[in-house]
Amino acid sequence: MKIIEAKDYQDLSKIAADYIINKVNSFPKLKLGLATGGTPIGIYKNLIADHQKNGTSYREITTFNLDEYVGLAGHNQNSYRYYMNHHLFDHIDIQKKNTFIPRGDVDNIQSECSAYEDLIQKHKGIDLQILGIGTNGHIGFNEPGTSFKSETHVVNLTASTRMANARYFNSLEEVPTRAITMGIGTIMKSKEIILLISGEQKKEALNRLLTGTVDESFPASALKNHPYVTIIADKAAIAGLKIHS
Repeated sequence: MKIIEAKDYQDLSKIAADYIINKVNSFPKLKLGLATGGTPIGIYKNLIADHQKNGTSYREITTFNLDEYVGLAGHNQNSYRYYMNHHLFDHIDIQKKNTFIPRGDVDNIQSECSAYEDLIQKHKGIDLQILGIGTNGHIGFNEPGTSFKSETHVVNLTASTRMANARYFNSLEEVPTRAITMGIGTIMKSKEIILLISGEQKKEALNRLLTGTVDESFPASALKNHPYVTIIADKAAIAGLKIHS
């Protein structure tokens, strides 16, 4: 694993965005794996600013998102389809038909999982996957105990994950209890992975990732078995840790 230390969240967002922009300019048909939540918002702001200033084009880019809540339609303001449109897709020249996110409002969720997995494989996998990490080590919505071989599947969200996401809803009761997520096995097939870690609350997770064993009780530890992972972490997450690039 390569580790890049950012000064703060703004610096982390700029470093990650610049990396993505360089990849897009070098490989116009890049297949990007995208994440949601609080951490990537700064990256997306930088991508939009660059697109508007420098004209970086996403016309031929294909994207796959990690996950979506079960039960939420794409027009729901708390869905990840809405999030991606609002924070990125509506502001760049990407073709919406090339932006893929699991559908959370379908009748047959298991069939949707299989179809999404097949879609990723049909496109010959993801070139560059962006990830965040939960305080319990989850990546995507793969909670502790998820098989490292898992493909796209339905998960029951833990209380800690629902509480962490409750800030986006009017109340904890409104937070869905299930989600569709790329499996760890799916994520690990990505050619390259960038893991974003921001804030003091993620320090323990980063420390466990760097010093702990590879074990399904800590999903992110699977990344230790991937040949091309870059961790971008800010000082708040790294402070006091002994790291080696």
